[in-house]
Amino acid sequence: MKIPFNASERSSLGVEWELQLVDLDTRQLTSAASEILAEISPAGDGVHPKAKHELFESTIEVITGVCGTVAEARADLALTVAEVTAAAGRRNVGLMCAGSHPTTDWATQQLSPDPRYERLIQDNQLLARQLQIFGVHCHVGVRDGAKVMPIVNALTAYIPHILALSASSPYWLGIDTGLASIRTKVFEALPTAGLPLQLADWAEFEEYMETLIQAGVIKTVREVWWDIRPHPDFGTVELRIADGLSTFDEIVAQAALAQCLVERFDGELDRGYTLPCPRPWVVRANKWRAARYGIDAEIVVNEKGTLAPVRRALGDLVEELMPVARKLDCAEELAGVHRILEVGPSYQRQRAVAAANEGDLTRVVDGLLDEMRTGLPSEHARA
Repeated sequence: MKIPFNASERSSLGVEWELQLVDLDTRQLTSAASEILAEISPAGDGVHPKAKHELFESTIEVITGVCGTVAEARADLALTVAEVTAAAGRRNVGLMCAGSHPTTDWATQQLSPDPRYERLIQDNQLLARQLQIFGVHCHVGVRDGAKVMPIVNALTAYIPHILALSASSPYWLGIDTGLASIRTKVFEALPTAGLPLQLADWAEFEEYMETLIQAGVIKTVREVWWDIRPHPDFGTVELRIADGLSTFDEIVAQAALAQCLVERFDGELDRGYTLPCPRPWVVRANKWRAARYGIDAEIVVNEKGTLAPVRRALGDLVEELMPVARKLDCAEELAGVHRILEVGPSYQRQRAVAAANEGDLTRVVDGLLDEMRTGLPSEHARA
């Protein structure tokens, strides 16, 4: 089975941001996507070039076009978010984003009117029905399909960095799960989600996809929802591991991190280097540590089991990537990682709000709505 890879201009960038629609009276998720999309779509039919349905009617995903820089991606997102915000406001609906909603029960939510979501539920039953989770996906262009699988394999070493920085789903159905990211564990329930299979080259990817299709596991390549995956149609590597992010500041920091990592690996392949491919047990252990402990995780840094704080590893990574960031004109956005470390990732900020308000999770929702409007707080979160 041949799967054409539509090669991209080096390090082009696209961002997808899954937004929660919240009733401003109840602070619960509300089914308003179809109405909002109908209002903002050019033909009034709900089809918008940069905003679309997700699984539930309480979600709208906003997407960029193909961008050259992180600043361009931010500006692109901002225009669409402004459209959605205005239409939502006319319905007493606010926008926010986190990996999960602190209190809303997925069983109360209405599915979007799309046959593919009906098929998803039919195939996966309860495992799909409970996917009331939200993420941010970054697509980074790759010039040659032969480079894609080595880059995907090398990127798995940075799953804990990306997840710890973005972790924003400590609550599930009104309960503090004890995790920094329950979203990642909920999503792993699907049979083709989670960590990518380590494949040597594009030919092995094609062979594996053909096997899955022949076996009836999937119908198309797009039904493989790995944390990091090739996207042949777009000509990108798609980093899907990040939890939902509540501010533009965090979005651009994550986008810069993704773009710089792919650019670095692409360049190293050009220079004849063999990219590192971490052992699967290390990748799995580190993903769990980041999901459980967030930015306080200690991650495995070699096959002997040596540990290092992911907070320190992130700081070191930013410094390593800064020359690449300057080349890509995203040094300021990449430096935003330091600010997130200073104020705390979203899961810490949410817990700090809950602790300051006797565990009232409606105040956590209020905090997330406010961050969407105003950006990262200036004070460090303590939880």
